[in-house]
Amino acid sequence: MSDPSKTRASGGPTVVRMKPRPAVVELVVSDMAATLAFYRRLGLDVPAEADGEPHVDVDLGGIRLAFDTADTVRSFDPDWTPPSGGHRVALAFACADPTEVDEAWTEMVGAGHEGHLEPWDAFWGMRYAVLRDPDGTPVDLFAPLPS
Repeated sequence: MSDPSKTRASGGPTVVRMKPRPAVVELVVSDMAATLAFYRRLGLDVPAEADGEPHVDVDLGGIRLAFDTADTVRSFDPDWTPPSGGHRVALAFACADPTEVDEAWTEMVGAGHEGHLEPWDAFWGMRYAVLRDPDGTPVDLFAPLPS
């Protein structure tokens, strides 16, 4: 069986097609320290000294989550502006069970973070809630509902 990533142009040499793989999700942040505090509270292991950095990334186990300040992005893309009218990315954090969704929601909102949608039992079989990080990025909390 031939490798589907390789094709032979009619009579020509074999052409290898690229297979890029997801590796990094990047968030552009306005306040690095506030954003990292939010994600630390959700369990990401980010050293305190990262708060003053213009770029931080965290290994999520095969993919990385990167945080860049707007100034960092503008250093290579001077015309960059934040999106308006809604979000273009959301992150989701799996919880062990529905109770953990409720507990995480309560803890995050109690710590002063914005709760967007309070926990509810979604029709697709999940306990779900939505927070917003300091830049307004939706952050979902979810766990399967018991059968």
